[in-house]
Amino acid sequence: MTSSAPITPNIPRRILTAVMNSVSAGVTPRTGIEYLAVGRTAEIGAIVTDLDNVSEGSAAFRIVSGPFGSGKSFLLQLARNYALERNYVVMDADLSPERRLTGSQGQGLALYRELTSNLATKSRPDGGALATILERWISGVLADVMRTQGLSATDAAFPKAVESQIVATVNGMEGLVHGFDFAQVLATYWNGYVEQNDEKKGAALRWLRGEYATKTEAREALGGAVRVMIDDDVWYDYVKLLASFVTAIGYKGLIVILDEAVNLYKISHTQARLANYEKLLTILNDCLQGKARHLAVLVGGTPQMVEDPRRGLFSYDAIRTRLQESRFASQAGLRDVTGPIIALDPLSFEEVFVLLQNLRRLHATYHNYPERVADAQLKEFMEETLHRLGAQRFSTPREVIRDFVTVLNLMQQNPSLDFSVIVHGADYKLTPAAHAPSEAADIDAESELPSPTGRPLNGADDKFKEFTL
Repeated sequence: MTSSAPITPNIPRRILTAVMNSVSAGVTPRTGIEYLAVGRTAEIGAIVTDLDNVSEGSAAFRIVSGPFGSGKSFLLQLARNYALERNYVVMDADLSPERRLTGSQGQGLALYRELTSNLATKSRPDGGALATILERWISGVLADVMRTQGLSATDAAFPKAVESQIVATVNGMEGLVHGFDFAQVLATYWNGYVEQNDEKKGAALRWLRGEYATKTEAREALGGAVRVMIDDDVWYDYVKLLASFVTAIGYKGLIVILDEAVNLYKISHTQARLANYEKLLTILNDCLQGKARHLAVLVGGTPQMVEDPRRGLFSYDAIRTRLQESRFASQAGLRDVTGPIIALDPLSFEEVFVLLQNLRRLHATYHNYPERVADAQLKEFMEETLHRLGAQRFSTPREVIRDFVTVLNLMQQNPSLDFSVIVHGADYKLTPAAHAPSEAADIDAESELPSPTGRPLNGADDKFKEFTL
């Protein structure tokens, strides 16, 4: 998963196309991301440890913090793919003005609906796996009854034995907060399965996805089986119920990934922003205090979203005291990746070099041509990028990746064009970052806050001189 692994040319065309389209547009690939991964060994190790703990019944909470383009989404996507491969269920969503942890216009429920829409398993990695999970549950019960009780589907005692197992799973949910209604919906789905009633099964799925607008509508659709519906106030309780349920039917746990948390920081109304921070504090406390089980919550945010004492998470004392790094860990050269915040260090020059090698190989494989850019030219590109863009921009790989892929595209489309002519051209400049205008308008400039790791980014020219192929 890390820097020195060779890239295999036997990559499925579908995955290779998705990777190249994503990096060309400056977005994180949703599949095939392992072919680009370099560095981040400590960060990946910390998240892998969290997932192992979740499989044993614990919970985990992490904020992955870094400037725009530093690799937050990349690391979260890597964690998502890792979890799917190892039989976890994953829900992920980007926070936005319409999707928050809570809000007066149903933004919390909108977030829950997005999470359930993106619910994924190894067999359904692209999302929409809720129905698949319920079908797996029932199929698993049928198979378990056959195996443990020696019954076949034609035996008279078979339906009763299956019913007993279903009831046992449902009863296990009833002791949890809102577990009774959750259990009743599971029972409704089972009854629809037995009766081959797709309408009942569909009603149960709609309720679990939070799609009913009123309690009356939900009660009528489910034949009076439930008294409540999932709404803005209680959606997180149902995430915890889903974590218990998927674990009970054989998965290792539930991983919830919330990216673009800077949108909470951008909420202009103070009380609305604090209400979202309070909801985040609830999730944080549940995970760290052991109230949640088989659940990991990973959040992607910027340093200012975390550290700004006026409107960031650190403006809320209860959160700041839980997240703030120890004075011992803030010493130069030291890192503690076991805390709630994983602050992303800039990639080293060696890691950027390996990343460019990977991109070069992927690009040549995708376009089916011999690699034309030598290692010395990669270093030439890095040096030019560093001198023109500065150490601060060089530390965030997004624009560097986009620019390098553009150079490869130009060379592939213009075989007579020389690499040095493109890289050292007089008109060469930074690819504009898509976030810059809105970010400048909405929040304070990033330069007013320390770097994400608290370590200076100057002196990069001297470090680059020490870097050799």
